[in-house]
Amino acid sequence: MKEPKDGAIGTGGDHKEIPDFLSKPEIIKNHALLQEIGVFKQIEELNADIQRYKDLLSGGLDIFNRTTIDDIMDATVWQISDHFLPSFISFLWKPIQNRDEITIKSYQNYKMVDLGLKVHSIKAFEKFFQQYPRPINFDLFSFELENDEAITPFENIKPEIVIPILGPFGLYGIILVGRKTRAAEYSPGELVFIQQLMAFVSQGIKNHLHYEHSLRDVKTGLFNHGFFLNRLNEEVARTRRGNDSSSMLVMDVDKFKNFNDNYGHLAGDKVLETLAFTIKQGVRTEDVPSRFGGEEFTVLLPNSDRKGAWFVAERLRTDVAAMKVPWDPPLPQVTISLGICTFDKSSNVAAEEIIHRADEALYLSKERGRNRCTQWEE
Repeated sequence: MKEPKDGAIGTGGDHKEIPDFLSKPEIIKNHALLQEIGVFKQIEELNADIQRYKDLLSGGLDIFNRTTIDDIMDATVWQISDHFLPSFISFLWKPIQNRDEITIKSYQNYKMVDLGLKVHSIKAFEKFFQQYPRPINFDLFSFELENDEAITPFENIKPEIVIPILGPFGLYGIILVGRKTRAAEYSPGELVFIQQLMAFVSQGIKNHLHYEHSLRDVKTGLFNHGFFLNRLNEEVARTRRGNDSSSMLVMDVDKFKNFNDNYGHLAGDKVLETLAFTIKQGVRTEDVPSRFGGEEFTVLLPNSDRKGAWFVAERLRTDVAAMKVPWDPPLPQVTISLGICTFDKSSNVAAEEIIHRADEALYLSKERGRNRCTQWEE
């Protein structure tokens, strides 16, 4: 915990009423008796509790004010490390709630590091934490879980505490806290602080995931149609105020009906999921890849001129043409056709017209033989 602040007693130096209380003649007169019966010690402990709760509320407010999961994790690392420096903190969470894939981020000495965690799913822990929804010592967790295979990936890093992130849809993720670097064990007070702080962290992450899920297409994990339209309108407004240009891509899976008809709708779903992953890997963080409907996808490219948009479109086209869809029996090679529309202040068109122009360019790509890109021309 934090060192006591300067003041009359313990951490209560910032409370003016405490020095005033201690300066009363009756208190001074009976100082020895009060000291003997533990009144001053009790006041010091109460002040320490007050300061701890102030720190907790301040940390919780800081976490709630963060707008991304990365920011929430950064704030959490600072809050924990400011009180006691753990050997590491690792976050494992599911970005898409209805899928098993997880994202892992680990920190040491306030910096993000790779601890070599090879964990692909936290599904094995869900039933346990629904029954025991609280932080738990890792050794006790290992014993109670009775699943050596699920625990094995964590044994190399030797965490001290496992903290679940639970919500209405089950287990969202877990947080691993390593042993302290300056002492052998966490004190009971420190464990209470971690448990209370993690209530804020879990709620912050859950709130963000719920918000993200409202913006995402369930099947692919990309942004949905509504969010894309909102961002496109914002980008059109922004380019009208500035001097740069932005672009939009629209793409369609060539002969997608053949996948459904010849291999079944589950195969078609796997094509869309694999394609979505390829698109996401091929664009920048600030870009907006979305599923526009059916087998049609769009990407908003802020601050991208015609040349930049063409480069991205060609890269996506070639990446998809080389993409392997895991399916048995093997599926035919997937290809896409793309339409590109670039806009700036001089375009003076609404979002609906930009989509229409990109669709016209896509139609020309289909008409010219598919598996190609076409830039919309005046």
